[in-house]
Amino acid sequence: MPGSDTDAPSAVKILVSGGFGVGKTTLVRSISEIAPLRTEEVLTASGADVDDLCGIEEKTTTTVALDFGRITLFPDLVLYLFGTPGQQRFWFMWDDLALGALGGIVLVDTRRIDVSFSAIDFFEKRGIPFIVAANCFDGRQAYTAGQVRQALALGPDIQLHAFDARDRVSCRDTLRTLVDHLVERVSRTP
Repeated sequence: MPGSDTDAPSAVKILVSGGFGVGKTTLVRSISEIAPLRTEEVLTASGADVDDLCGIEEKTTTTVALDFGRITLFPDLVLYLFGTPGQQRFWFMWDDLALGALGGIVLVDTRRIDVSFSAIDFFEKRGIPFIVAANCFDGRQAYTAGQVRQALALGPDIQLHAFDARDRVSCRDTLRTLVDHLVERVSRTP
């Protein structure tokens, strides 16, 4: 019946996580069908001793709380995206942001792969299903999927997806990969 609660799309909370400067804000901004909520602040000299800009020297802002966006992935499925702050001093917020999340995406910058381990550990320790998305900076991926998988010590059950956080279609395909992964996990559950 039109207008009834059964016609409402399913709403799913997705956590977008990863280290400092890997593209979380860019992904949410690229894919959101609403004006995304961003809590970015300008990097200042007072953070110079804390913020490691090696490899991302052009970065001028940072997320200090969260990014929020929404995308209708299918007519009956709306994803609410919650992007975590990447800097270690803001990680205390991750647990609260993860409450109610059905799954997540760990973004990886293969130029600085070491900043990704904490996000992977976060999802694994909490049993939150996730995929790993390797952000293709400069329009190319410098390493093969096998090399990235080995460097991150990913098990065979963790899906690895290459994408470009600046490209809406690429972000959509990454989210579809996550949804497919979540559906597959549910169908395997006895």
